[in-house]
Amino acid sequence: MPQRTPELEPIERASQDELRALQLERLQWSVRHAYQNVVPYRAKCERAGVHPGELRTLADLARFPFTVKDDLRQGYPFGLFAVPREQLVRLHASSGTTGKPTVVGYTRRDIDTWAGLVARSISAAGGRPGDLVHIAYGYGLFTGGLGAHYGAERLGCTVVPMSGGQTQKQVQLICDLRPAIIMVTPSYMLAIAEEFQRQGLDATATSLRTGIFGAEPWTEAMRTEIEQRVGIDAIDIYGLSEVMGPGEASECIETKDGAVIWEDHFYPEIIDPISGAVLPDGTPGELVLTTLSKEAQPMIRYRTRDLTALLPPTARPMRRMARIGGRSDDMLIIRGVNVFPSQIEELLLKLAGLAPHYQLELTRAGHLDRLAVRVECLPELAADARAQQRLQRELQAGIKAGIGITTEVLVGAPGSIERSAGKARRVVDRRRPG
Repeated sequence: MPQRTPELEPIERASQDELRALQLERLQWSVRHAYQNVVPYRAKCERAGVHPGELRTLADLARFPFTVKDDLRQGYPFGLFAVPREQLVRLHASSGTTGKPTVVGYTRRDIDTWAGLVARSISAAGGRPGDLVHIAYGYGLFTGGLGAHYGAERLGCTVVPMSGGQTQKQVQLICDLRPAIIMVTPSYMLAIAEEFQRQGLDATATSLRTGIFGAEPWTEAMRTEIEQRVGIDAIDIYGLSEVMGPGEASECIETKDGAVIWEDHFYPEIIDPISGAVLPDGTPGELVLTTLSKEAQPMIRYRTRDLTALLPPTARPMRRMARIGGRSDDMLIIRGVNVFPSQIEELLLKLAGLAPHYQLELTRAGHLDRLAVRVECLPELAADARAQQRLQRELQAGIKAGIGITTEVLVGAPGSIERSAGKARRVVDRRRPG
């Protein structure tokens, strides 16, 4: 489909020398800001024997301590802020399903920076002023909805703040209001596509030309599935609430070859997840991000737990991220074999006849862990037991050959896997300790 040339900001045309000089200046400010104003971080630096004055080159950052999610939980609610609470204009927080929520805060300047970076991301995805943007990310404490909203408005777009859920109404508004862009999780985009089909509507015939998808890992196979089902360009956007929110990195529509990290505001590193050693560009490992401009809550060497690699620049002068291959803390170890949900997703999407919905169920028999893979057949195979059995055997064999583990594969009826209006629930752990 035709693409419109974006208007690039000066930093999106900068030389490598200009970019690195800006990064060093901002990095020195950010580390000093955190050291002087965040007591727990200063204590970490003192224990590590480092001081902001020793940060003379970008490589010197590797000597400074990491920040991890537990630091935010231990500092709950306001212990990691670098400005008085009264200077904050907004708070966001995680769900806290595994303990205390992580609270993040923003000054007015932080919100302005965030809106600008999301606007840059939407522009990189082909969005232009005047475009109508349908936002189906959740609003509220989750950063997705409001992050996308402020960025789209900053770019000069018309925003439909639909939020998640009410799938029938999502379809109605897409048909009636004719948006050019939709911003949503990739798994919920598939649920919306299914609703089009249920209503007898052609999802490829809508006004949508671009989908900007994030908030959960997704594969190239999922991109192909969405683009074919909905007839749009599927663009990856990346962000974490702890660092800022959506818009820390985003793909460019002209290349679609990995999310460009907006390096004027975030300094990326890749480390060995076990040793913590910094790895060279191109080597897979865990992504670590340092904020370069955030006032309220500077994050120095934040361990994202996302597994990726840094790739050389293409459409912009900043480095790109390889597609997230999983999270180091989402990795399942089944009888000694490392398994990521994305590996299962990639295999099932290769089988014609299976829907792109799945759930991994972990149980334990004695001292052995067992993995069941629950999938769905397409509606045209709902009454074909033999076809379902064939798909079960083929997926089981594919997992054994590709990953190296024996699993139970259960092919269910269409709609049998729970749908989510936000992040899909991929893993259900029914193991009991013992």
